[in-house]
Amino acid sequence: MKNQLKNNWKLFLLASLTLGLAPFNPPHIWGKLQWILGGNAFSPEHGMKSADWFDVLLHGTPWVLLLISTIVNILSYKVKK
Repeated sequence: MKNQLKNNWKLFLLASLTLGLAPFNPPHIWGKLQWILGGNAFSPEHGMKSADWFDVLLHGTPWVLLLISTIVNILSYKVKK
């Protein structure tokens, strides 16, 4: 599992730049994150529906995988030295 995270960073980067940002103007994940951080996601009248949370999961997963892959690669590089 660790090797898959370490070796697939190019795939995670490609997925982040395509699925992670689509639609591109403005990036969809950015709007969802602003919605969550602004507090509207949890209010009953303007809250996010289950489809919105799934959307955050779908668009956010490539970014999380890219972040984990980057950390694993940096840590493994430091261990080799």
